[in-house]
Amino acid sequence: MLGINQTAKKIELAKLWEQYSQTKDLALRETLILQYVPLVKYVADRIAIGLPNYLDKGDLINYGILGLIEALERFNLNRGVKFETYALARIRGSIFDGLNTMDWFPASLRAKMRKLEKAYSFLENELGRPAKDEEVAAYLEISEQKLDSLLLDVSYLTLISLDEILPNGDSDNKELTLKDSLQDEKLPSLTANLEFVEVKNILAKSINKLPAQEKMLISLYYYEGLTMKEISQVMEVSNSRISQLHSKAVLRLRGSLSRLKSSLFG
Repeated sequence: MLGINQTAKKIELAKLWEQYSQTKDLALRETLILQYVPLVKYVADRIAIGLPNYLDKGDLINYGILGLIEALERFNLNRGVKFETYALARIRGSIFDGLNTMDWFPASLRAKMRKLEKAYSFLENELGRPAKDEEVAAYLEISEQKLDSLLLDVSYLTLISLDEILPNGDSDNKELTLKDSLQDEKLPSLTANLEFVEVKNILAKSINKLPAQEKMLISLYYYEGLTMKEISQVMEVSNSRISQLHSKAVLRLRGSLSRLKSSLFG
């Protein structure tokens, strides 16, 4: 009986989408918004775990609703792509856009992240492999304990930094983000862009070169949809260690992207 009910709901939702795509009726849009609110809550819950406690999750949900509305208005039913796949990127991007407008990171923290990013980028370009902690610490002339502390300091910011804008060069002037390049490769309107394909290729190679723990974390978080807390349980390490590993992985990927930007976009 449950299977029959699920099938009926899918048929009803398909009819709703068909009607909305033809009419753009606001009442139908409202019905679809209510249908996909759990998707917004899912994204907000995942992001909230990596953010300071003083930030209100309700704000994240409000920003996510704006992304959901944008996704509903822009989604093309004829592309053969699941709406959920398309909407996830828009919702996540809208939440991070909202966080960025709040400007709750001090300039000193951003300076720390840029310093770390440059260190990883320079060393890994020179070494041709992932830099070890002791090598990064020596380059920065700090102790490994201080490096661990810095990685924890920037852990929130590295989560946000996955939405840094990259020039797209697409004819419709759409923006390309590092976050987009880690999403489902069937996202509409992007895959035909050669620069986007190049970014994906560079990132795929960079992810494959990550140390084993960092590669696993990237896979579990960005592809499998686990929260940082769940990942710490799977990998049997502390939450703070997960934050450090995430920071290192993102800083390495940002270093790869910064070299790509220099070569592609001048």
